[in-house]
Amino acid sequence: MSDSSPTNPVAEAFDAQRDRLCAVAYRMLGSHADAEDVVQEAWLRLSRQDTAGIHNLAGWLTTVVGRISLDVLRSRQSHPEASYDARLPELVVAVDDGPAPEDDVALADSVGLALLVVLESLGPSERLAFVLHDLFAVPFEEIGQILGKSTAATKMLASRARRKVQATDRPTAVGQEQREVVQAFLAAARGGDFDGLLRVLDPEVRLTADTPDGVVVTIGATRVAAGAQLAARAATRGRAVLVNGLPGVVSWHADGSPLSVLAFTVADGRITDITAVTHPARLASMELPDPD
Repeated sequence: MSDSSPTNPVAEAFDAQRDRLCAVAYRMLGSHADAEDVVQEAWLRLSRQDTAGIHNLAGWLTTVVGRISLDVLRSRQSHPEASYDARLPELVVAVDDGPAPEDDVALADSVGLALLVVLESLGPSERLAFVLHDLFAVPFEEIGQILGKSTAATKMLASRARRKVQATDRPTAVGQEQREVVQAFLAAARGGDFDGLLRVLDPEVRLTADTPDGVVVTIGATRVAAGAQLAARAATRGRAVLVNGLPGVVSWHADGSPLSVLAFTVADGRITDITAVTHPARLASMELPDPD
């Protein structure tokens, strides 16, 4: 990204901050590709600056990344027809070998799909205030400068965002009960047990699917159950996985090509959210395990 030769101290200083800046932009935008673009733009802006006047490089870069990310979020609001990357977080798939250490699970969830989905429900200013303050400890005064708001108004934005996040049921660990609920769902789908599907689906379950026709959202247990039965008929093999720290499954066609990746959010013994990827190009770009 940047010229990281030893003779370029500005590039060295930037490289030391790059991972943190990418993490900030990713929490803001939910897309690794967009985060990389934002950090690249931050580097270009830094390279045009007289760095002698920058007394706190980390703070300066965080401010720049925050402002660029805010512009991207506002642009998405104005152009809701943007690509799926703008609305569906990227998924990291790992083989589910059973319960992981509690701290690893909590970490995976805190930066994973569940939190990103919640953050998608926040307005751009709320998201910026929450992400920068609560996740990266940026002072409210600095966040207010990015937003063009007073420190008090910025605190109120972060507080409102925090309440929304806390009000959303997010699993803090992938436990055996969650796995059993997902397995019951899969068994009912494969067995054509419609009533069994309804028993494990929350009445207001939300399915967000990245398909060849774009991102499709389905709400309601009856509709989701009907779609699950149809999809199960096309799958010949499946494997339990963790998707951004959530219980999930990868399914394959008979010819070995991937059919879908599903991630499940379980609360109070029922599935409340399902994220699905069936878009062949996106499946091809993901690092998936081999079939069992």
